[in-house]
Amino acid sequence: MSTRIILADDHTIVRHGLAKLIEHEDDMEVIAQTENGISTVELARELSPDVVVMDVGMPDLNGIDATRQILRENPKIKVLALSLHSGKKFVTAMLQAGALGYLVKDCALEELANALRIVIAGKTYLSPSIADIVVQNYVRSPGATEPSAFSVLSQREREVLQLLAEGNTTKQIALHLHISPKTVEGHRLRLMNKLDIDNVAQLTKYAIQEGLTSSEP
Repeated sequence: MSTRIILADDHTIVRHGLAKLIEHEDDMEVIAQTENGISTVELARELSPDVVVMDVGMPDLNGIDATRQILRENPKIKVLALSLHSGKKFVTAMLQAGALGYLVKDCALEELANALRIVIAGKTYLSPSIADIVVQNYVRSPGATEPSAFSVLSQREREVLQLLAEGNTTKQIALHLHISPKTVEGHRLRLMNKLDIDNVAQLTKYAIQEGLTSSEP
């Protein structure tokens, strides 16, 4: 029986390239492709895949929070992160969210197939460069955790921050999250107070640095 895989990446060419690779593996099949975090969560709920190959930076809902939501609903699903980001902050956030593996996008195509098989077996896979970063940081500061958007902010605050950083208005955010504009404003004020930031430009910069969104709107 083939391993059923969902590909989540906001770059169409990357998704198609991954799908082509997986087509050559007899024991794997791509059952869906998607470009944002919200649809990834919905597809995982609907299709119950074996594995989700998850980009970290995606519009509407980032891959880290999407991973949290998927695994909260269905812990049997395996998540393999695939990202341009190789910094400790991104890797740590994905692993803490429940991902079993983390690959950087400049990896060899053969490495992806190998990583998928390892993750499917319930084991952890990290790209060699990622593994070195994780181990060295652990040796230098065992048990220490850097403050991040995922430890400082609530999930709802992160959702508001990401949508704000992606150029949405208060009304658009309210419609998107099914809350009132007044509630959105309340979340924005709490964000600014928690982060000691007093303008949207700096909030956007922070969101990019934390991996909540991939680029400025």
